[in-house]
Amino acid sequence: MLYLFLADGFEETEAIACLDVIRRAEIAVQTVSIDKPLVKGSHGISVKADISMDEITTEHLEGIILPGGMPGTLNLEKDERLSALIEYCCQNNLLIAAICAAPSILGKRGLLKGEKAVCFPGFEDFLEGADVLKEKCVESGQFVTAKAMGAAIDFGIAIVARLKSPDLAEHIKRSICHG
Repeated sequence: MLYLFLADGFEETEAIACLDVIRRAEIAVQTVSIDKPLVKGSHGISVKADISMDEITTEHLEGIILPGGMPGTLNLEKDERLSALIEYCCQNNLLIAAICAAPSILGKRGLLKGEKAVCFPGFEDFLEGADVLKEKCVESGQFVTAKAMGAAIDFGIAIVARLKSPDLAEHIKRSICHG
């Protein structure tokens, strides 16, 4: 199971495009609200989350996904329950994927030290100890990071390649005429 976290102010395309690609691969994924069931994105689009933070279980957990956006990233960052889940994923070498401003959540905790990473331009200083690249999407260790909304499909494809197979990821890429 993957959990994709939603907080008020999340970047809608980063969450939904990634979610769509992952569901096309038939990977179990649920959207999770850190607050209320209906979460309002940074551009006024509201999304009803599948579950709340209280419904999360670590049984069968494969990883977590953090979309960016403002103030969504800041709202995710201050949630102590999510912080504990990030720590759990680190300790158990589970996937942690973050896009746009959200890699800063990981970088501020020192989790990206020695890893390759990308983020939205202007957030590089928060990726403490990371080898910050200029790519759209980067995999390094247990992390997948992506630059911004324009990389949301690549972000989803990278997650599919990692959890299922590169062949399936390539098939999905062709089926949606991406790249």
